[in-house]
Amino acid sequence: MMMKRWAQNPPSHAKIKLVFGIVAFCLLLAGIEAVWGWPDWLTPERVNARR
Repeated sequence: MMMKRWAQNPPSHAKIKLVFGIVAFCLLLAGIEAVWGWPDWLTPERVNARR
């Protein structure tokens, strides 16, 4: 059903570029994380809320 609607009313080139750009950025981040790992300064530390 969705493919039929998409074929009848395709998205603009700008929207397609935006989606591919977001996917490429996510893959780039995943690749960087896989090669160098997650930096320690971005790892959250648990804070004990109970006293």
